[in-house]
Amino acid sequence: MTHAVSAPPMPAPALAPNEIVPLLIGSTVGEVERELVLQTLGRCSGNRTRAARVLGVSVRTLRNKIRQYVAEGIDVPEHRD
Repeated sequence: MTHAVSAPPMPAPALAPNEIVPLLIGSTVGEVERELVLQTLGRCSGNRTRAARVLGVSVRTLRNKIRQYVAEGIDVPEHRD
């Protein structure tokens, strides 16, 4: 008897810049940056070193941003193994 193996779900297609920019209008640069940092951390399973590398910033800069977000009461993804 063979078992059907389902393929993993396909990631959502990337949006082109001309599709992304209209979604950002009305947001501040700080809000956009914060969302980018938080989503990158989430995709990197909370790994700060990897997230900093993806974002092109130093780990120190990323940690400073995270401290600021936590002080503002914003949930920050924790490191997951």
